[in-house]
Parts: sequence; structure tokens; C-alpha cells
Amino acid sequence: MWSSSFVRLTERRKFLVTLIALALLVPASFATARAETPEPASPAAPAAPAAEAPEAGAATETPKAPPADAAPETGEVPKAPSADAAPETGEAPKAPPADAAPETGEAPKKNLRIVYLGKEYPEPLPLSYAEKPITDKGIQGARLMLKEGNQAGNLVGHSFELIEAIVPEDGDVVAKAKEVLAAGERFIIADLEPADLLAVADLPDAKDAIILNIRSSATSLRQADCRVNVFHVIPDYAMRADALGQYLVWKKWPRWFVIRRDTPEDKDYLAQVKRAATRFGGKVVSEKVYDLPPGARNLDSGHQQVQAQIPMVTEEAYDHDAVWVLNSDDDFGDYLMYRTYLPRPVVGTQGLQATSWDKSYTESGAMHFQNAIPRLAKRPPVERDYTAWLAFRAIADSAMKSGKTSPAEVKAYMLSPEFKLEGFKGQAMSFRAWDHQMRQPIILGGGTRVPVSTSPQEGFLHPTNVTDTLGFDAPETKCKFK
Repeated sequence: MWSSSFVRLTERRKFLVTLIALALLVPASFATARAETPEPASPAAPAAPAAEAPEAGAATETPKAPPADAAPETGEVPKAPSADAAPETGEAPKAPPADAAPETGEAPKKNLRIVYLGKEYPEPLPLSYAEKPITDKGIQGARLMLKEGNQAGNLVGHSFELIEAIVPEDGDVVAKAKEVLAAGERFIIADLEPADLLAVADLPDAKDAIILNIRSSATSLRQADCRVNVFHVIPDYAMRADALGQYLVWKKWPRWFVIRRDTPEDKDYLAQVKRAATRFGGKVVSEKVYDLPPGARNLDSGHQQVQAQIPMVTEEAYDHDAVWVLNSDDDFGDYLMYRTYLPRPVVGTQGLQATSWDKSYTESGAMHFQNAIPRLAKRPPVERDYTAWLAFRAIADSAMKSGKTSPAEVKAYMLSPEFKLEGFKGQAMSFRAWDHQMRQPIILGGGTRVPVSTSPQEGFLHPTNVTDTLGFDAPETKCKFK
């Protein structure tokens, strides 16, 4: 019973499927046949007979004009007039305007040239021969952003060029800057030390330029020596000291022992460490200048000498919770870890460091940058690669989002509330109006396999922007733009 019913249902289903197929195929076949069958030519119209005079009294009927959109009775679809056909008024067609877009339909791209201005300064040698010196810091980040900027710009009608203007150690970078400015370039990424940066910024032709500092953390460049045409992408020593100071206070390690060299950079950092202590409730209990010569990089017994020296140097300090090392020349700071007289954490230029980028940082999409630089430079990224990449992006994003390419308009956008720069930090970055320092979160890492923390720390508040707790806030600034 069930078998016969199932057979009948199956046959009905096949019948319905056949009917549906025929219903779909027949109209299509009919339409195809009509399209392929040529229509017979219209027979020639017979000659019209001679018009006869109407009979007297007959009504004369006026022929009606065909409607304007009526198709001719030839069976053919009327052709649309070509775009370049001259109108039937007898007038010659007008020439297109001079600034008309090309006939391809694409608008011309807005091109913007960015100069990477640098000098081959002597770089500190690593303490270990196992670590190779890096001679291309910074420029690799700019090259990466050139590629990424053109990929994004191609979608919105912008293009970018990178002009590399790097002079040798004994070269004249100011003369190179004059050459660049004379050529009309006004967007400059500056990989320069403070004296050279100020010399370039003070050139008459640089008054309307935008110069982005990616190298120097000197506090004076944001304070007494600030310039209206200079923007600072790299954090200064005040931001670094505040970032570490907040963390140490949060950890309840407020007593600090400072050991340093006597270079201008280390003195600057020292002043900002003392300022951070005053701001956040810390205290510098001891301070010492490390005047011993650095150990030989290839001496087999060097570790034994250091192991004996460091406890003696740090033993005389008052009781403290943390050791601040200020060693910009990088010739002894790494010796302090695990060798101090008291078992204390080491922070500063070595140990736990406050930096805008760290090789251990992986949050907020940071692996894109961590992977891109090794593909390009065949080495891990360093901080200056990131600041150069960020400087290029600040200009490129401002141009693409504002639609402007003149220095004045780009600068106005960079200082406006609309400027919000993404840089893998989990929040938008921007420039402070009072000193042109980029406000940004600071990574606490350096030498660790994972970041230790990120400042600002929880509990350090600000009425408008929490990242303004790092560095000089508007009421504290001594900057008067020149």
C-alpha cells in the first residue's frame, strides 16, 4: 500500500517538474526565434496621387503632427545622438574647459612629496657583540608608510612620494635642507639632533614648512626652544619620566636611587625624573654619577669585573625601592640588572623603559607593524622606525581626510579636533596645541618578552585628556612659539 502510494507521488512530482521546465523554456525559445527571424522589409510606399481640390462645402481636415517621442514606423529603434555630435542649430560645438577631467573618467590624483631629512650621526655600539649595530633606524619606517600610504591614497585620489635626503656624518645637513626647501618641498620628517633641528627650522624658507621631529627627546625643544613649524612625534624625557613615575608610584615604590652619566641627555632626563617625583609623590633619595669606564665588549673576564664593581657602586645609596639608570650612551646601564647591592628593579634608559614602541608589544593590531618591518628591513623594528612611520602617516592621513595638500591647510587639520591618528595604541593620538607634542600612550617594556604595562596608569586623572598627564600640560608649558 505504502509502496504504490510512493510510486504515484513520485510520478506526479516528475510530471510537475516537466511542466515547470516547459513553462520556463517555451517563452525563452519564442523570444529567441523572434530575435533571429528577420523582419520583412517595408514595401515601397506607392506614389501619392495628385492632390484633388476639395469639393465646395467639404470640410478640410488638418493632419495631426506625430507625438515628439513617437518612434518612426520603420521598425527600427532610433539611435541616440553621439556625445560629440554637433547640435542641429548650426552652431559649432564649444571646446571643453581647460581644467576638464580627462576622458577616462578618472580625476587627477593629488600628489604630495615628503622629505626624509637626516644625518649619519655616530650610534652607540651595543654592549654585546651578539647584537649588531643598526644603521638604518627610522628610514625603514618611512619606506613602509610610503607603500601603505599609496595603497590607501589610490582609493581616494592621492599619491605620495618619499625623498630621502640623508647626509654623511661630516656632511652639512643645513645646506641639504636649503636645497630641499629651494626645490619647493615643505613636508619634512627630521631625523636630527637638537642643534641641527633648530638650525633647519630657523631657515627663512622653512617658515611655512611642517617639520616632524622623530629623533630627539630633548625637553627644551618643546619648551623654551619650541618652534611653530616643528611637531614632535617622539616622546620627550618628561613624558618618559612621567610614564615610569606613575607606574612606580602605583606599585608603591616611591623611593628612587638615580645613577647616571654626565651627558646633556642624562642631565635632561634627571631633571624630568625629579619633576615626576614632585608631581606624583615620589622622592629621589640618592643620586650618583657613574664615572667608571665601560667594560671592554670582547673581554672574556669582563663580567667578573662588572659583577664586583656594581655592588660597590650601589651599596652607598640610601634605602630605596627602585634604581633609575640614566645612560643615553648605553655603555653601562645594562650591567645594573641583577647586580645591585640591594635586590631592586632597574628602570630608565635600560631595564624597564618608557618608549613609544617596543619589540614585545602586540596589542591593538601591532603585529602588522611588528611583521612588516622585518620583511622590509630584515631586522626587528625599533622606536625610530615607528616614529618615522607615524610622522609620515600624520601627514598622509591629514591630506587624505581633509582633501588638502598645502602646508598651511594640512597644519590646520593636524591641530584641529578632527585629527585623530591611529597607531596601534588602542586610542587615537593627536598633537597638543601648546607645544606641538604628540600625545600618546607610552609602553613600559624594553628587554622583556612581553610589555610590563602602558601609561597613563589607572588613577591618574585629567579633566580633558588622560594622556596629558604625561609631559607638560597647558598650564605648565613654557613654550612661546617663534
